[in-house]
Amino acid sequence: MRVGNVAKFLSVVAVIIIGFSYFISPLTTSIKQGLDLQGGTHVVLEAVDTPEAKVDEDAVRRVVKIIEKRVNEIGLTEPIIQRQGDRRIIVELPGIKEPEKAIEMLGKTALLEFQDESGTTVMTGKDLKDAKAEMGQNKNSVVALEFSDQGGKLFADLTTKNVGKHISILLDKQVLTSPVVNEPIPNGKAVITGSRSIEEAQNLAILLRSGSLPVKVDVMEMRTVGPTLGQDSKEKSEKAFSIGIALIVIFMLGFYRLSGFVATIALLVYVLLLVGSLKMLQATMTLPGIAGIILSMGVAVDANVLIFERFKEEYRSGKTLRAALDAGFSRAFNTILDSNVSIMITASVLFVLGTGPIKGFAITLGLGVILSMFTAITVSRYLLRMLMQANVTKNGKYFGA
Repeated sequence: MRVGNVAKFLSVVAVIIIGFSYFISPLTTSIKQGLDLQGGTHVVLEAVDTPEAKVDEDAVRRVVKIIEKRVNEIGLTEPIIQRQGDRRIIVELPGIKEPEKAIEMLGKTALLEFQDESGTTVMTGKDLKDAKAEMGQNKNSVVALEFSDQGGKLFADLTTKNVGKHISILLDKQVLTSPVVNEPIPNGKAVITGSRSIEEAQNLAILLRSGSLPVKVDVMEMRTVGPTLGQDSKEKSEKAFSIGIALIVIFMLGFYRLSGFVATIALLVYVLLLVGSLKMLQATMTLPGIAGIILSMGVAVDANVLIFERFKEEYRSGKTLRAALDAGFSRAFNTILDSNVSIMITASVLFVLGTGPIKGFAITLGLGVILSMFTAITVSRYLLRMLMQANVTKNGKYFGA
């Protein structure tokens, strides 16, 4: 037995175990959770005809785009926005604590108008270039407007013709403010006052930036999805995950002994890499995503089993442990590659054709397969070589052969 090599092997194993114990908990808790795990709001919107605007295909597509833009600007994580039939749009908002407020923003028409004292609309939201919330004078929340080139000219003309008079800024036919024009404003900028808080000003700015909905949209259904169902399912998934991992470890240690121990350590590396990758990709975890992880872990173990079985065959044919190890990895590689390519094709199809949670399942499965192959081919092989160099034993039985 080479003491230095044994110490090196044990040091690497200790680093992996300590690294796993230290990083896995903060990584798993920091990954965003989907609607099925943390609850949220499920909304069904329907575009309806009005005397001013009829619903058609183009109008519904524009409504979907505008709602997507509004939801993204709110900063929600992994929302689901999809059409249902010709007129309906399903919106799922994970983690929303004030669904009524969110719904009001999603369905708001946000028609902005600038009127002179006679009530004539001179400009609308289409002349707007940008809108953002700011702290104005006396620390009041305001929305700063910047007009397009054409809008700037219209605003300059409006203020020039109405010096000493009121002009009104209206949102959805409601007067927001009616300031008196003291002098012409030629720089194409204006400010909407009257917001009660910076959050209210930010919401108004989002509505104005995303523009008006082309048709009227009604809320047909609003359902709050509580975390109870998701929490219950999550707890069951975690229990199933723990039991499954324990059985896998027992199986690997019982059948492959030292090789099984190495495979278990490689599995820790695999889990850490997978969770870290999901965190880097800012993925949102859902129940199908958890299913993809568990399935890919089975693939990871399967790759090690294929390698170890080839290793046993080579050893029983009379080769040394080191030669049998190299031959086992070499012979198993093509089989593992073929199997993983098939799974990757399936995951790719699910990702391209699927939606929402199905995409999540495809991502975790595909990513898991890639990482499982990496850890099986590199980490397991590296650790087994270190173990054999340590010359702990030359008896193949301790490696399951």
